[in-house]
Amino acid sequence: MKAPRTVIESKTQTVVISPDHPFVMIGERINPTGRKLLAREMAAGNYARVEKDALAQVAAGAQMLDINAGIPLADEPAILAHTIKLVQSITDVPLCIDSSIVEALERGLAAYEGKALLNSVTGEEERLEVVLPLVKKYGCAVIGISNDETGISEDPDVRYAVAKKIVERAMDYGIPREDVIIDPLVMPIGAMRYAGRQAFAIIDRCLNELGVNTCCGASNISFGLPGREPVNAHFLTMAMAAGMTSAITNPIKAEIKQGIMAGNMLMGNDENCLNWIAANRPPAEEGSAEPRRERRRRRSRG
Repeated sequence: MKAPRTVIESKTQTVVISPDHPFVMIGERINPTGRKLLAREMAAGNYARVEKDALAQVAAGAQMLDINAGIPLADEPAILAHTIKLVQSITDVPLCIDSSIVEALERGLAAYEGKALLNSVTGEEERLEVVLPLVKKYGCAVIGISNDETGISEDPDVRYAVAKKIVERAMDYGIPREDVIIDPLVMPIGAMRYAGRQAFAIIDRCLNELGVNTCCGASNISFGLPGREPVNAHFLTMAMAAGMTSAITNPIKAEIKQGIMAGNMLMGNDENCLNWIAANRPPAEEGSAEPRRERRRRRSRG
């Protein structure tokens, strides 16, 4: 089966999500869920932290940013639309518009310049019937989350069946298969012993049977555990080997960035290992731009 190729665009940049391209980090930090100070600031119209987080994540290597404005008792559609316009005014990367409220999704899409990634639609009939027409109307891509009216199944075959249903229903609306990215719903490994194996199995089937890309919230795997960042990083590298092509994660964490860079190299998506070498090359000796090893070679030849 031909490798899926999902194209997401801002005004000036294009990101391709595909097994044949480097893994796409979607920065997770602009999300007030669990960040009480950020929630209060956004609700009060203070977006200084949003600006800081957006710029820091892009500087750390995020190719996209997730934008969420889920603040209780606040005007989420208005805040989300404003945040999207603000972030697009200070960065060039494409955005993932994230809300459980359909009105907020539509306001966000109307405010966005380019081809967005919409987060998200589930396999619930009511949700499919309201979100998929938005995806078609605005020509965006969408994350399909593999749960439905029955909840989140512990059976990976059931979760795959929900993913298949979402892809097929999207195609019924005229949405191209490649514009549906499946979230296999990564569960906490501390609560479900085989959560990792289940996720890898669904990711593999989504790529090789459904022909679609996959994404997840990477930090879910380590929820409730100590030492979370190494777990998240190793999970991401293993998920990349299973076929996952993007994740909503924290690019500022060194372990995460290193794990993804290693995964890109091992999957053949870092030609000649240039990105890995550039990030890990020893610093030059003081007063010289040459790496230490090259200077020794020059001395031995002389």
